[in-house]
Amino acid sequence: MSDAPTLTAVLQARFPQHVLGTHAYRGQETVVLKREGWLKVARFLRDDPAMAFDFLMDLACVDYLKFGRSQSSAPTLTTPSPLPYFMTPKPQAERWERVVSDDEFRFEVVCHLYSSLRNRRLRVKVPLTAADPSMPSLTGLWKSADWFEREAWDMFGVTFTGHPNLRRILMYESFQGHPLRKDYPIRKRQPLIGPVN
Repeated sequence: MSDAPTLTAVLQARFPQHVLGTHAYRGQETVVLKREGWLKVARFLRDDPAMAFDFLMDLACVDYLKFGRSQSSAPTLTTPSPLPYFMTPKPQAERWERVVSDDEFRFEVVCHLYSSLRNRRLRVKVPLTAADPSMPSLTGLWKSADWFEREAWDMFGVTFTGHPNLRRILMYESFQGHPLRKDYPIRKRQPLIGPVN
């Protein structure tokens, strides 16, 4: 077993003013960052030779408006086992904890980074308030952020400042609202659109 510090320990030591918390579960490391330090930490993760995160695998958004307020979103659930039905695994409880208030920080942008040189993965979370769901764009660091950020804006209304072309990608341009927000009306009527010539 290696005595090298974990990725989250390195980030906590280097950016203590930007790291809100860390989490590890089954070898998967997660760091929660303040929005203000997001670009600085992301640039370090990409450019530092010891990190070398050259691939933004995914960027998504989560709406915590109703989290923990119903049985289906309970903060503690037993993780299903990958073992076949005839084997009895030891149940392993996974605790979903946020280091910020669900009421104050309604949204969270989640990025999955991969280092092809080091064969390591890192999950990075940035909590955002409902009053100002915006953060700096990653398109200047990873080109793959372009469509991911457009999808997060289209579905959740999170704005990415500095994005070169932030417009709808899944819904049509005259669509009103953001359909994956937890408070989006399920029976909302949308403007009809005709054929485009």
